[in-house]
Amino acid sequence: MKSKTILVFCPNWVGDVVMATPAFDCLRANYRDARLVAIIRRYVQGVVDDGPWFDQVIGCNDKSFRGFLELIRKVRRLGPDISIVMPNSFRAALSAWLGGSRGIYGYRRNCRSLLLTGGPKPLAGESGFVPIPMVEYYMAICRWLGLDIPVSRRPSLFVSDRMEQKAERLLGRYGIKAGDTVIGMNPGARFGSSKCWPPEHFAALAEQLNDQWDCRILLFVGPGEENIAQSIVKASKAPIINTAPDKVDLALLKPLVKRCRLLITNDTGPRHYAVAFSIPVVVIMGPTDPRYTAANLEKTIVLQRQLACIPCHEKVCRYNHECMTLIDSQAVLEACQTFLQGSA
Repeated sequence: MKSKTILVFCPNWVGDVVMATPAFDCLRANYRDARLVAIIRRYVQGVVDDGPWFDQVIGCNDKSFRGFLELIRKVRRLGPDISIVMPNSFRAALSAWLGGSRGIYGYRRNCRSLLLTGGPKPLAGESGFVPIPMVEYYMAICRWLGLDIPVSRRPSLFVSDRMEQKAERLLGRYGIKAGDTVIGMNPGARFGSSKCWPPEHFAALAEQLNDQWDCRILLFVGPGEENIAQSIVKASKAPIINTAPDKVDLALLKPLVKRCRLLITNDTGPRHYAVAFSIPVVVIMGPTDPRYTAANLEKTIVLQRQLACIPCHEKVCRYNHECMTLIDSQAVLEACQTFLQGSA
């Protein structure tokens, strides 16, 4: 593959991008002399910042028609020999095909097989596709290509010295010192409200943690989640540090999560940051199928109620949201104690 150009159409969700990093490692190791170019949605570009995988990273917004046409033009200018399409969407495969990629590889599903040169088929069961860990799902594309597969499937993320220093300055403004125990809380979810543990539960948990441990609690907030964070701060007597005013982006979030002793989060992107940095994480999971993330769980505790409606994968609950409300703060506290007491 010497002097070849390979495009990698990256996944569209934060967590999925992190879980794809072992596949990125595999591609880089097998195509050392090729020019690897990442095509990635702009809102998740910070996830791959400072990583060693790509020679070029191109941010895109192909959801709009104008952005879709712009992406096709960029692909044509690159003249790729191969495009590896990790998203399952028809749109992603079509942009590679219209962009003139000589070979297009990805999962053969969603009526797009005619656009592809080849690729694996998802494992099918009686009631549809069988969920497998996304780390293995993306690696299966590499396996289909006949690449040498690495033994390790652990996700990895990278932080530049400049970003580390930026994080240290921010932590200094919060009054957090080098020896302080930092506990992160991530109460939002870009996917939808169905994934969100109630703010009053986060507020109660913060009080319990503050009463039992000498810790500093950092509240991580994504765009549009400011009201959730404000509700938690108002409802809790604990001294919570709300990062919302500082508009922490996905690049800066990496060194902040890395600084934590523990992360408590909904089933959303930052949980995978913790896994990549080997930070203990307690995941409060509701409507999603845990089989998609059942990998690299050595320092992860997943709390999920066994209800008839799980998994529904609905963005907004149509019922009483019991999958999340029935998980109380005491249950999460006990999971946190497992890590904070050093018994895990």
